[in-house]
Amino acid sequence: MSRAVHVQETPEKIEALCVKHAFRLSTVEPLISGGSRVVMLDPRDAEAFRVLMKTKLIDGTVKRSSSHIARQLPPSTRWR
Repeated sequence: MSRAVHVQETPEKIEALCVKHAFRLSTVEPLISGGSRVVMLDPRDAEAFRVLMKTKLIDGTVKRSSSHIARQLPPSTRWR
């Protein structure tokens, strides 16, 4: 089960919803293609978030900002 969720909503509204339902949020990233990428700390929170946002989920591929992608380590340097 993935902790990442793509939704058609603003980061501000997502953060307010997470506070209201006590979801432990790792990050909210605005997407270039529209909407937001949400990463929860707990997969159970992510699943509950998906249920609440079921009408605003984004299916398919999304376009992320290169500034957010650049924060990830290259595959050759990740811990195994």
